[in-house]
Amino acid sequence: MTAAIEFRGVSRIYGEVRAVDDVSFSVEPGEFFAMLGPSGSGKTTCLRLVAGFDTPGRGQILLDGEDVSSTPPYDRNVNTVFQDYALFPHMTVLQNVAYGPRVRGVAVAEREQLAREMLELVQLGAQGERRPAQLSGGQRQRVALARALINHPKVLLLDEPLGALDLKLREEMQIELKSLQKKLGITFVYVTHDQGEALSMADRVAVFNRGRIEQLAAPRELYLRPATAFVARFVGSANVADAALAQKLGSAAAFAIRAENIDVIGDAAAAPADNVTAPGTVVAVQFHGAASRWQVKLDSGDVWSALLPEVRGINGFAVGSRVKLTWPRSAAVVLNASSA
Repeated sequence: MTAAIEFRGVSRIYGEVRAVDDVSFSVEPGEFFAMLGPSGSGKTTCLRLVAGFDTPGRGQILLDGEDVSSTPPYDRNVNTVFQDYALFPHMTVLQNVAYGPRVRGVAVAEREQLAREMLELVQLGAQGERRPAQLSGGQRQRVALARALINHPKVLLLDEPLGALDLKLREEMQIELKSLQKKLGITFVYVTHDQGEALSMADRVAVFNRGRIEQLAAPRELYLRPATAFVARFVGSANVADAALAQKLGSAAAFAIRAENIDVIGDAAAAPADNVTAPGTVVAVQFHGAASRWQVKLDSGDVWSALLPEVRGINGFAVGSRVKLTWPRSAAVVLNASSA
């Protein structure tokens, strides 16, 4: 099967900055593909390269097997949804959605019918005559989606589309986006710095760092088996033992351990036989509702986290208490030697 999108050794350099550095990956047709990473990691530049808003300095970009590296945006069968919605404030919702067919010369009655169908699809059928300013943030985002989807693109590019929404609305829109993508079968490429968005929606996630892909895998694989120290820390905030600390803890290689796999016990208490232990001092306890995050400064100087269910949270260990962190040896994930 021909990939919907393929990068072959793509680089984009701005002066001294290697925004994208020899990146290769492919996106399958109908896939929900996320590009995750901090600001400046290269993910948005990759999105712009797919859209045609920028051109690679080296390498090839293919859409449906065709090299489009130098093809202008209007000749690519892709559409983009931005964080700021980019709606026309002087137009009604219906007119905004019908704008694409209008530019293509579709007759008034036909384009209005298409726009109404799209508004029904995003559950805004009754809002067609309103202006964007009269809608909530979530509704405006759905209008932007409808406007992009009315052109039936093979690929929909989404650049931090939920970044301006509050937490509850973001979570609701994540469910709606995933449902819509499955229903339409369109390839979605989703750029975000929010790991929760990427893990909850994507079929696969590419984690970017300094213009390169650190790891590309399914969400569960990324979380349970991070390949590098960067991925371990960025996706789920794992504790990382570099080679030196790992040796002190009885491991031959650098490793990561998730906070939820660590227990906190008294300094004099005995850990299970096959567990690893690391002594330290409690420096902070953060209440998060169902769980509390314990920050413990190890005797090595590293500060590690343990995430304990709140039923375990009140255990008499105040800030300043001497404790031991303990975890099953099997819970540690060995990292690539060059990453920690």
